[in-house]
Parts: sequence; C-alpha cells; structure tokens
Amino acid sequence: MFVLWLLGPTSSGKTKIASDLLVSLRGKNFPVIHYDGDEIRDLFGDSISFSSKDRHKVVSTIVYLANKACDAEMNVIVSALTANNDTRKFVIENVNNLITAYVKCSIDECIRRDPKGLYKKAKEGEINTLIGFNEHYPEPENPDMIL
Repeated sequence: MFVLWLLGPTSSGKTKIASDLLVSLRGKNFPVIHYDGDEIRDLFGDSISFSSKDRHKVVSTIVYLANKACDAEMNVIVSALTANNDTRKFVIENVNNLITAYVKCSIDECIRRDPKGLYKKAKEGEINTLIGFNEHYPEPENPDMIL
C-alpha cells in the first residue's frame, strides 16, 4: 500500500492528475481512494480560515485519513497545496508508505489555467490568501518525483 502525495501551487493540475490516476488504478482493480485538500477544507465549512494554523489542520486531517485508509489496505492519492515547509515536514514524518510528487507548474501557467477563478479574485483584491500569488509558493526540497 502507498500514499502518493501530490503537492504544488493552485491550478497546477494536482486534482486532475489524482482523478485520472484514480480512474486508471481502479480500472486495474487496485484498491485506491483520493483525498483532495479542497474537499477536506470544505468539510470544516466556515469554521476554518486560510491561516497557517488552519492550513495545518486540513493537512493533519488528511494525514490521519490517509494513514487509516492505508492501514485498511487501500492505496491513497492525496492532492493538496502543502505549501508550508513545516507542514511538509509533518507529512513526511507522519505518513506511512509516503511517496511525494511535486506537480511543477509555473505560476504564469497556473494563472492562465485558473479553473476556479482564484487568481482573478486575487488580482482584483477580492482575496489575499492565495499562495503563489499573494505569498510565494516554495518548491519542495527532495520530492520523490517531479511531474
């Protein structure tokens, strides 16, 4: 069993890659589940912000779910921003059978894609918490793979 953790900036393609891989693996009868950072964040509703503390809460929830699924003999695909080095360290230290994959995509390309309109909102000042636009998205050190 494995946990494949896809990390990268907003609109880099993490969720698309995870969804396509999920379909492919299930088509080959692999037991696999996908956890997406935005979906987990939505579970918390308005009780969670985009502060570092709350971002870590989302990631720690995914870590817990990923380990439980792996213990139940499920392979796991995670797609989550995971922009903070402390949070990345937490993932590395606490996820069983972890494979990290950095979905490398320039911010200019992410802005061009912008399927949720988040970069547009950031440009217009509607939001000021977009990592990669309002704050630098640091590339991860030593991911297991770069996509």
